[in-house]
Amino acid sequence: MTPMHGTTAAGGGPWLSPEERAARGKGARKRAPRSGHEEYAAPARRDPVAVIERQSATRLAELVPVRYGRMIESPFRFFRGAAAIMAADLAGTPDSGLRVQLCGDAHVLNFRLLGSPERNLLFDLNDFDETLPGPWEWDVKRLAASLVIAARENGFDDAERARIVRCAVRSYREWMRRFATMRNLDVWYARVDADRLRTVAAEALRARGRRRVADTLEKARGRDSLQAFGRLTEVVRGERRFIAVPYLITPVADLLPDRERGVLEQEIRDLIDRYGRSLPPERRHLLKQFTVVDMARKVVGVGSVGTRCWIVLLTGRDGRDPLILQAKEAGESVLAAHVGASEHATQGERVVAGQRLMQAAGDIFLGWTREEGIDGCERDFYLRQLRDWKAIADPADMVPRGMRVFGELCGETLARAHARSGDRIAIAAYLGGGDVFDRALERFAERYADRNERDHQALLEAVADGRVAAVPA
Repeated sequence: MTPMHGTTAAGGGPWLSPEERAARGKGARKRAPRSGHEEYAAPARRDPVAVIERQSATRLAELVPVRYGRMIESPFRFFRGAAAIMAADLAGTPDSGLRVQLCGDAHVLNFRLLGSPERNLLFDLNDFDETLPGPWEWDVKRLAASLVIAARENGFDDAERARIVRCAVRSYREWMRRFATMRNLDVWYARVDADRLRTVAAEALRARGRRRVADTLEKARGRDSLQAFGRLTEVVRGERRFIAVPYLITPVADLLPDRERGVLEQEIRDLIDRYGRSLPPERRHLLKQFTVVDMARKVVGVGSVGTRCWIVLLTGRDGRDPLILQAKEAGESVLAAHVGASEHATQGERVVAGQRLMQAAGDIFLGWTREEGIDGCERDFYLRQLRDWKAIADPADMVPRGMRVFGELCGETLARAHARSGDRIAIAAYLGGGDVFDRALERFAERYADRNERDHQALLEAVADGRVAAVPA
């Protein structure tokens, strides 16, 4: 038997040495020249509103107008809800043939502060509804386009936008090249923590920006189940109940008549019980120490509006020991039509597996289940804590320097997430030490931002024509 040598290419495949993996990456330039990534041409027959309508057909009809209401607010809000449109567009762009676990929706607002199980603050990706294995370029292109769209809304000029995108993509490229030289375990343990953020702020931001970073870090530590408990619940006849917020939070008691409500409440209790089986034994034991107290329907995000999402209040030692879980419906990824279906048995497991693979550290209550609804239809869900030291930097509040630094952090974080699942050596070799890819994505991002503005206008016209109905969010 011939002895194996080197290390396996990430994600499986033949055993290759680092040199062979690097050669594979450089060879991919023939398949897809790096400069070619600037290309974007819309398909001849392209109806962005039809794509959104097809998604809406499977969602709660009474919430679909809320989704449209959010998407018409601005090109950036539209972009947040248009992951399916961009997935179809990206399917026609150059592809190096190198695969990673994709976030699938890597726009700037899906990078934020999160709490690790060790109670450290980390900067990481947060939304994995669309995660699937696919071309690594797709996440980078969605990030780059989102930066241009956000920068346009802030009134940044052409040169400022170009620098922001180039810096973000350069950060991705340089960090991927750094990860390519690291041991597997060192890549796995890599993360951006609060100390690193303070250092970056001190070195790259002015006084105002440093204060914003410090305030955001402080704010994040206060955003947990206890804080949500105080803001989202009230005492009603001696019992804790969720507070109704029009369009956003609807207690189960307000959704259905008494008899049907009782059936739904039991369904959600059963959902919590069955979801617990997807957790590791020690966390399943912890979950069993909590008791379900109340539940409500919640409207989340932009692209997710209309999917079924529940928040569930549980209490532990006493009424001042809360845990609030979010159970979110998981449908098929918008990427599946272009990269193939998930290998997992349920869509909830697909989301959880992708999140665990890409994040540096995850929510201890992250899990999944499949449930039959009161309408007899089976649906997949994934669950996590509603708030666990989460905070976000709003691009609308950023000056050019701040957005550039934020984009660099996003690029680094995305590179680390991709390096955990893909062949980081091949991708690094493909990217190379020059800025050919960086400049190609600068041009791609501007072109796609133009396309996004036209798509946003198409939705505005569809609302004006009565094709779709929208209500203010």
